[in-house]
Amino acid sequence: MAITGIKGFNDILPGEVEKWQYIEATARKVFGLYGFSEIRIPILEKTELFARSIGDATDIVEKEMYSFVDKGENRVTLRPEGTASVMRAFIEHKLYALDSVSKLYYMGPMFRYERPQKGRYRQFHQIGAEVTGVNDPMIDAQVLNMLCQFFC
Repeated sequence: MAITGIKGFNDILPGEVEKWQYIEATARKVFGLYGFSEIRIPILEKTELFARSIGDATDIVEKEMYSFVDKGENRVTLRPEGTASVMRAFIEHKLYALDSVSKLYYMGPMFRYERPQKGRYRQFHQIGAEVTGVNDPMIDAQVLNMLCQFFC
C-alpha cells in the first residue's frame, strides 16, 4: 500500500511553487512600500488564544479548529487565522513601545478542519495585514489602495 498525502492538504510542486514565490515577493515589495513589516507567527498556538479572540461558540472553535492536547497536557491548535497570533505577539513582545503605530503583515499556512470540497482545503495559505495605533479611517483607504496595487 502506497502512502499518500492527507485529504485536504496539498503539495506545491515545481512549476507551481514559482507562482507562489512570485506572489510572496510581490506582497513583500508592495507591503514594504506602504511601511509594513513582516512578522512570522507560529503555526501552533494555545487553543485559548483562538477561543478568546474568535469566540467559544463559533463554528470555527467548536468544529473547525485542529486542536489537540500535547504531551505536556497543553491544549494547542494549528492556527486557523493570523490576526489573533499577530496581536498576541504584538502585546507579548511590547511592540507598541517601539512605535505608536504598528503596521505588520504575515503570510503562511492556516488550518481548518472542514470537509474538503473543491477549492477548499484543510491547509490553506493566507497573506494578511494588521495596523494598530491608528484611529483614522484613512488607514483603511491606505490598506485598500495597497491591496489594489498588490492585485494589479
